[in-house]
Amino acid sequence: MSETIETSRGDAVVRDALMAETMRGMAHVILHEEIAKDGLVNFWVSASDIRTVLFTLKQPAARLRMLYDITALDERQREHRDGLPDSTFTVSYHLVAFAGPHDEIRLKVPLLGLDPHVPTASDIWPSANWFEREVWDLFGVVFDGHPHLTRILTPPTWVGHPLRKDHYARATERPPYTLSEDQVFHEQEALRFDPSAWGMRKHSDNSDFMFLNVGPNHPSVHGVFRVVLQLEGEEIVDAVPDIGFHHRGAEKMAERQSWHTFIPYTDRVDYVGGVMNNFPYVMAVEKLAGITVPDRAQMIRVMLAEFFRIASHLVFYGTMVQDLGQLSPVFYIFTDREKVFEIIEAICGFRMHPAFFRIGGVALDLPNGWDEKIRAFLDYMPPRLAEYDKLVMQNPLFKARTKGIGAYTTEEAIDWGITGPGLRATGLEWDMRRVQPYACYDQLEFDIPTAVNGDCYDRVAVHIEEIRQSLRIIRQCVDNMPSGPFKAEHPLSMPPPKARTMHDIETLIHHFVSVTWGPVVPAGEARCMIEATKGINSYHLVSDGGTMSYRTRIRTPSFAHLQMLPLLSRGVLIADLIAIIGSIDFVMADVDR
Repeated sequence: MSETIETSRGDAVVRDALMAETMRGMAHVILHEEIAKDGLVNFWVSASDIRTVLFTLKQPAARLRMLYDITALDERQREHRDGLPDSTFTVSYHLVAFAGPHDEIRLKVPLLGLDPHVPTASDIWPSANWFEREVWDLFGVVFDGHPHLTRILTPPTWVGHPLRKDHYARATERPPYTLSEDQVFHEQEALRFDPSAWGMRKHSDNSDFMFLNVGPNHPSVHGVFRVVLQLEGEEIVDAVPDIGFHHRGAEKMAERQSWHTFIPYTDRVDYVGGVMNNFPYVMAVEKLAGITVPDRAQMIRVMLAEFFRIASHLVFYGTMVQDLGQLSPVFYIFTDREKVFEIIEAICGFRMHPAFFRIGGVALDLPNGWDEKIRAFLDYMPPRLAEYDKLVMQNPLFKARTKGIGAYTTEEAIDWGITGPGLRATGLEWDMRRVQPYACYDQLEFDIPTAVNGDCYDRVAVHIEEIRQSLRIIRQCVDNMPSGPFKAEHPLSMPPPKARTMHDIETLIHHFVSVTWGPVVPAGEARCMIEATKGINSYHLVSDGGTMSYRTRIRTPSFAHLQMLPLLSRGVLIADLIAIIGSIDFVMADVDR
């Protein structure tokens, strides 16, 4: 049973009535109800009621199985919030049901004062642990009852909460940096690892802790990432992931860039995902602005996104195999990745970070003869994948190192916020491109690869099959590429062509303002979720009717996936941990942002 609602723009959106019915069964706790520009329903509840609401919504009858995200908003400088509850800071909870399209809701908790408190949800959903630590670190919201509410993205000695509006954004806003001997000592002491603070216990009074630092600079941890292992011989008793070394304030930078000029920053989040990072950002802006993207631009976007899915999965495939000691495949696989980059460069002009998507379309039309290289690659790649199957997937040593290692169930994956290939490897056939199609995916035929065991081997197998499905999607894009414009004719879209600016003064002014200040996007809130290379990636944007974002929330799959590492590590050998880390498929820029 479902109902049709209308957004503030008049778009019809189908919403699962059972979820709304569950919330309205708790009508006494609802402070306010609104529909955002993305069609998602926002239910405002008080901090004293949020635990009851979350617990109720997690029950089987409500079907809200995943706590997808927790984030916050500093409301103090926001002007366009008529009719909303009074709030200094607002904490948002995004819940997903995995039952059908638009089967999700957003809960909001208004908090007053500069020392806001809200109860923890980490004992209801384990995925809440890191999300709450991030909100406390960046906004200063205290989650009462959290088991270890400490800094997670900024250094332990950091002063202040960076995503508050009164926190500086640039080094030039601060006095010159100095580091005295006392400060050096203080910083070094802050890095000292205290096992008891993390809840680690000795086995007996006569035993002591035995630790191994893996990282933060080690080939097997795939970036600037540290894992502290508690060992008993070769067996791992506990693991503590330590992240944040790569944090560079991407969400803070979004508040200082125009809607257009932030696009190149998105490429650097999942830095092997390229334009896949542009996708959810520009789509969210388009929802806020009411822009309809032409069919040709939609298909160009999909085709390039699938090329980057292939490139990312090839990096995963090669490095995963290399981590387990097989050195030859990575050289062959990276050669194939170069062929993908040659095609991307021929179309976009750049390889890894082309920043090719634009609000309302893409930067350029396809060049003459664009399809020749693509068709050659589509014929070349399937036999290569068959060779890799023999070289890797049928290798008895690779099977021995991956089968039955790092396994988790569908329910565990959902509890921890796992999406993408990691979720589908447990048997759940869930893909945003199919369940909640965006761009032109509803016009394309492809299968959703799944596995059964949810172990390291299955995660690799799903990635490989996704490469084959991406090739299938790209072939359909090449064969059915529509004609027409590659960008929307909309005043909030890309600037008019430069050649037209010499014809009349109005077009010249429009071009000048669009390039220097950027478009003025109407006030509102929208988020967009896509099936990115490593799982579901989303941008949650809040506009206050200006030329820059008031709040940009980047929810990346790698952040949630890496949080599950301690659960997968306990009781395995150190060598198995390397296989588990490799099979998760993450990059630290995607984790730390």
